[in-house]
Amino acid sequence: MKALVIHAPHDLRLEEREVAPLRPGEVAVRIGAGGICGSDLHYFHNGGFGAVRLKEPMILGHEIAGTVERVGAEVASVKPGDRVAVSPSRPCGHCRYCLEGMANHCLNMRFYGSAMPFPHIQGAFREVLVCDAVQAHRVAEGVSLGEAAFCEPLAVCLHAARRAGPLLGKRVLVTGCGPIGALCILAARAAGAAEVVATDVAEATLAVVKGMGVATTLNTAADPEALRPYEADKGSFDVLFEASGNMKALTGALAALKPGAVIVQVGTGGDFTLPISVLVAKELELRGTFRFHHEFATAVAMIGERRIDVRPLLTATLPMERAVEAFHLASDRSKAMKVQIAFG
Repeated sequence: MKALVIHAPHDLRLEEREVAPLRPGEVAVRIGAGGICGSDLHYFHNGGFGAVRLKEPMILGHEIAGTVERVGAEVASVKPGDRVAVSPSRPCGHCRYCLEGMANHCLNMRFYGSAMPFPHIQGAFREVLVCDAVQAHRVAEGVSLGEAAFCEPLAVCLHAARRAGPLLGKRVLVTGCGPIGALCILAARAAGAAEVVATDVAEATLAVVKGMGVATTLNTAADPEALRPYEADKGSFDVLFEASGNMKALTGALAALKPGAVIVQVGTGGDFTLPISVLVAKELELRGTFRFHHEFATAVAMIGERRIDVRPLLTATLPMERAVEAFHLASDRSKAMKVQIAFG
């Protein structure tokens, strides 16, 4: 089979790799669509992020969907011909955090396309992926493989929404409207948020979320004071999803948050310097959010039932032979929201 392998910054190659043997409890999935994620872009442009660095060639990719080709012994959950979204999350199920119901913090996690451990965990941008049957979730009829490949990033945002607590009737601010920010908007609305206001520095990105029905979009690059009307009476918003990973986006939003508001930091961008006195005086709660686990099945169901429609977020799908072009397109926020690669 062919696979997309990153060797070094801007050194992405389409290479021949062996298909793994099929063992009991596993399925072989012919991948149809794979979404390019922010972490994929970090590997492509920088060879990693933070302290995480490539130390050997690694197959990229973890936002994937395809069709079951073969099933191993003891597999009854799916059959050949089923279309599935594949969860890249593979916790051990036995460590202390798995046993406490916090599988996203598994001490032995094997997450596709990750250079955190060494040897690296090879990714899913390949023609055929052999995975555990429990990772393969059947998708509804009428849902394309491109839509199904959104299940992973949507699961990230559903976990972020869970970290925020009840959203019914709440006023929500989302800073940073790339794919994750846009999916946070959809998750918040599905959870019953009364109002969502979105900010970004790119007009093209804001236009996409405007098309999703967000009534108020603010370009904070064009108007640095755009949030000022929401600062009256100690603030307006109950919840902030900070999805840009930019310190200025977070600190610039604090004055618009009500006392007792919850901040969910979704984006990662290195070390931040925060005005702790503001967090103390307004009794703000800053919460992290990391990956997902149980939310993947929820994402499959919500996309399948069209409770969340991800189709407006897909900008382009390019064949794997044009993968480098796809990565450059995905890096240009003036042209693209989500770019996917078609395999086979």
